[in-house]
Amino acid sequence: MTKINRTDALNYHEKGRPGKIEVIPTKPHNTQYDLSLAYTPGVAEPCLEIHKTPEDAYKYTAKGNLVAVISNGTAVLGLGDIGPLAGKPVMEGKGLLFKIFADVDVFDIEVNEKDPKKLIEVVKAIAPTFGGINLEDIKAPECFEIEETLKKELDIPVFHDDQHGTAIISAAGLINALELNGKKIEDIKVLVNGAGAAAVSCIKLYISMGVKPENVVMLDSRGVLNRSRTDLNKIKQQFVTDRIISTLEEAFVDADVFLGLSVGNVVNKDMIRSMAKDPIVFALANPNPEISYEDATSAREDIIMATGRSDYPNQVNNVLGFPFIFRGALDVRATTINEEMKIAASQALASLAKKYVPDMVAKAYNQQNIVFSKDYIIPKPLDPRLITTVSVAVAKAAIKSGVARKIIKNWTEYEQELSERLGFDNRLVMSIRQKAKQNPKRVVFAEGDNFKILKAAQFVSREKIALPILLGNEQKIREIIKENRLELEGVPIIDLQKHVSEEKRGQFANVLYEKRKRKGMTYNEALEKMYNRDYFGAMMVETGEADAFISGFTRRYADTIIPTLQVIGVKEDYNHIAGMYIMLSKKGALFLADTTVNMNPTAQVLVDTTMLTAAEVKRFNIEPKIALLSYSNFGAFKGQGSPGTVKEAVRILHEKCPELIVDGELQANYALNGKLRYKRYPFNKLGDADANTLIFPNLSSGNITYKVLQSVGVADSIGPILMGMKKPIHILQRDSSVREIINMVAIAVIDAQSVEKPGE
Repeated sequence: MTKINRTDALNYHEKGRPGKIEVIPTKPHNTQYDLSLAYTPGVAEPCLEIHKTPEDAYKYTAKGNLVAVISNGTAVLGLGDIGPLAGKPVMEGKGLLFKIFADVDVFDIEVNEKDPKKLIEVVKAIAPTFGGINLEDIKAPECFEIEETLKKELDIPVFHDDQHGTAIISAAGLINALELNGKKIEDIKVLVNGAGAAAVSCIKLYISMGVKPENVVMLDSRGVLNRSRTDLNKIKQQFVTDRIISTLEEAFVDADVFLGLSVGNVVNKDMIRSMAKDPIVFALANPNPEISYEDATSAREDIIMATGRSDYPNQVNNVLGFPFIFRGALDVRATTINEEMKIAASQALASLAKKYVPDMVAKAYNQQNIVFSKDYIIPKPLDPRLITTVSVAVAKAAIKSGVARKIIKNWTEYEQELSERLGFDNRLVMSIRQKAKQNPKRVVFAEGDNFKILKAAQFVSREKIALPILLGNEQKIREIIKENRLELEGVPIIDLQKHVSEEKRGQFANVLYEKRKRKGMTYNEALEKMYNRDYFGAMMVETGEADAFISGFTRRYADTIIPTLQVIGVKEDYNHIAGMYIMLSKKGALFLADTTVNMNPTAQVLVDTTMLTAAEVKRFNIEPKIALLSYSNFGAFKGQGSPGTVKEAVRILHEKCPELIVDGELQANYALNGKLRYKRYPFNKLGDADANTLIFPNLSSGNITYKVLQSVGVADSIGPILMGMKKPIHILQRDSSVREIINMVAIAVIDAQSVEKPGE
């Protein structure tokens, strides 16, 4: 657990703008007319519509995306009853989490009222403002009465996260732990240490999922809740056991599951040893669990353990739940968050933990690979798929259980909307991958003995994006697969030293020799090159034994591309190749060429690059709006160099390809700002549209631009996409991420599909 420095914590909250949240306008407000629409007199129109039809508040106001985080400060984190004002930083923090994880807006409201009945009245009075209520840090047992009453009397979701968040996340872990140890939920004996809000909610949810009440033993600070106790309130009386036990030690004997929501270090190794075979231990006290991870796992090798801490496997973290549960509930205008929606959230989380974990998630937690196992039964909080997994499941459950006032009909569209809320404009990536899935092709990986390549191969194989073929040392590949528990069974491995017959090598060498004999290559040289993965992989594509080739992850671009040029060659119509990057920004996709190949192109090479790029962009169902860049606009600079070359290229393009939307020479700011360009140069062929395709005058400018955009985080990238080859060949950027490799494979598959159907 990272030790927090007190000064750093105070500075974080104080420096700059105090606090952690702010309100930002979502409508134009720069002119007097804008202000008249925002307030008087224009605001009267939506007011009158809502007065006629109250449901229109969701149409004309932010109500549908606004949650109140409400607390009276009586049970703040581990700080106890510190009051509403002292608890405000926590409530602001909750608002921050709502926003960054699920784009839910929050007003934090700290109420100076401990009387539960009065607090209920306060919340009811302000409820019309909100689409949902998140109760926070209110002590038990008052929190039960407050939540239950508000759920009955309000027609918007009311959710006490301290209770239900832990229940939902731990239930997901329980589902997966039981799957791993082969036990049935209706058979397990559950021991709960703690009888507060979270403990009660956890066991209620477990029971609703199949745990038998008679198999539950619960303890509070005074001991086991049994028939001899006369000091139990009505909440605790629900969980009294008929078994003759009175101590924590006795309760541990033969228990299948231990759920700790109490205090640290109250459980010892002997207690863990007394549990049933394959025990499940959720020690969730913070910051110190009921028993340390080290002690518990050393006591039992067959244990599956979770804690509330991020520095151990299986963190039960409420942020996995509440942002996405409210997102789904708000999007269908649910009147409540019911048991069906909670169970759906748990099941969705459990299911997600069993799916392929993206490389970006593993990297965030300093792990090379994460797979479903006893050390990974709960998804990681930074997994970007949580919003599309949990929110969708909750929304569907709300509709199915009859508490939704808005019905979602197109779930694919809804998932895209969810992704876009967080700035993940993955529409192009999703469409590329989806197109690849329609007709997967055989893709050869030259560097099959590299972990990232293997992880990408696992993903494209599992998702049916491509049919990978691995080149490399078979023993090394199998060791990496075993060590990282990758799933690549059935994927072909070709070890050039072991698996390739002399006959096959000779056949390939002869093809290469015929291509290169008048360029100085002898047959023996061609035969020797068949031990080189780049030559051999490219030859597999050339001879039809594979459909596409991926290389370059560990070697220089120039060194990798020469073998493929010699084997595959360039399309006759262009007689040169070019490289393109797709930059995925918040404004959409931006296509950049040439960023990798041609150092100082002539006007004709710029023309060919433009035509290659336009054809590539169109394959993504996007109309290219092309700007040829330079350091001047439309002849403003009369000297030699890039302006003159670009001007000549534009002249040729306008003459040869009048249907293309292309112009130049243009400075980058004028290319990307259509309104500015049209105001100054109304004659330009792009009109007032922002360019989405940029052709650079030389390699330096193109290469520098895309690397700057990558490095400062302005945009994600796909590329380099190699254009102009006769067959699908792509050279990776060195040290690409797994995600980048996957995207390049999808591009290669689409290329192969186009080769198969030239008219596509």
